[in-house]
Amino acid sequence: MRISVIGCGYLGAVHAASMAKLGHEVVGIDVDQRKITELQAGRAPFFEPGLPELLTEVQETGRLKFSTSMADAEGAQVHFVCVGTPQRKGEYAADLTYVDSAFYELIPYLHEGDIAVGKSTVPVGTAARLADMVAAKAPGAVLAWNPEFLREGHAVKDTLTPDRFVYGVPAGENGARATAALDEVYATPLSNDTPRLVVDYATAELVKTAANSFLATKISFINAMAEVCEAAGADVSALADAIGMDERIGRKFLNAGVGFGGGCLPKDIRAFMARAGELGADQALTFLREVDAINMRRRSRVVELTRDLVGGSLIGKRITVLGAAFKPESDDVRDSPALSVAQQLQLQGATVTVTDPEALPNAKGRFPELSYEPDTKTALAKAHALVLLTEWKEYRELDPAAVANLVDEKKILDGRNVLDAAIWREAGWTYKGIGRP
Repeated sequence: MRISVIGCGYLGAVHAASMAKLGHEVVGIDVDQRKITELQAGRAPFFEPGLPELLTEVQETGRLKFSTSMADAEGAQVHFVCVGTPQRKGEYAADLTYVDSAFYELIPYLHEGDIAVGKSTVPVGTAARLADMVAAKAPGAVLAWNPEFLREGHAVKDTLTPDRFVYGVPAGENGARATAALDEVYATPLSNDTPRLVVDYATAELVKTAANSFLATKISFINAMAEVCEAAGADVSALADAIGMDERIGRKFLNAGVGFGGGCLPKDIRAFMARAGELGADQALTFLREVDAINMRRRSRVVELTRDLVGGSLIGKRITVLGAAFKPESDDVRDSPALSVAQQLQLQGATVTVTDPEALPNAKGRFPELSYEPDTKTALAKAHALVLLTEWKEYRELDPAAVANLVDEKKILDGRNVLDAAIWREAGWTYKGIGRP
């Protein structure tokens, strides 16, 4: 099929390359010339494992091109809108400026039988509003909503072999047309028995926000248990193992630590709360306020634990923060707990050095006042304490005996509970985990 992908950020670039991999003829469109130039050269403008190789592979076939002109969407049968929905400044609600603009610019190029597909995470009710606009300005075209479920660090795999598809379509013949078009787009993964759900617009919109809210709740739950464990002298990791054996609960996302961040979970649960309030259902989501509060409280708690670790005062202490990205296998620093903690440590008088394998350029752009060092060994030199906040493999595999000679004081705070406490203590380190005795 001929496909356009509007918006070539994280979601759109991966989607465009993956659709070309599935055999479609794809054009990716974005207003950012720098981003398009990078993609045209086969370079990903952000770090995502497997994406550069995929870009090179599909561009050699001639099935993928990139452009800054919406006119190049002309002739596509299916148009995916993959632009961002950031949090509005000073509010919880989502900013739909980019979504509205993308559809407004796309409409002149929609023709009879075309399918416009929203993939952005939006407040419930957005699709119905946009469907009315499409119907009024591009009769014969149909709007569908097809939420994405990508995990940063696994986005290529999640796009090519997803765990499910959700189609939000209108009732009747238009819905059948949209469903048939999406089935053709995703024919390869569907042939491998990937489940697919066909629902109304509102349900499709709610699937992504509900899923993110559930995951955020699970993370904040175990972090709340970590607070109780610290007070009671219990071990939250063993607690998570025990309750995770219950098949109704499961062990995934029960890892206590510094909390979640990134460009999705924090802003999505806040936008969900804001939209529920607009619908008069705000009481149904009041629990998400505490989920958000617990998550933000973890950052302050890590600062407190670091201060205790170095003797009660951070003034003049050299602290090395291991990790800047909000999660490993990503260079995304949006709402990064690691950088938030690093900044708080510095504000309280510490001399902070941040290291990360991939995210330092982005980190410098957001927090230029911090010091950065790409080489791990250099970053560790003469530190009074190490604070592990992003669980990159190289940090999980640090040899405590080997790095002991680099630091001034053998103290480490494991903000992700990924290190073997016994091994570090046997090597002479003062080890502190989150919610662990």
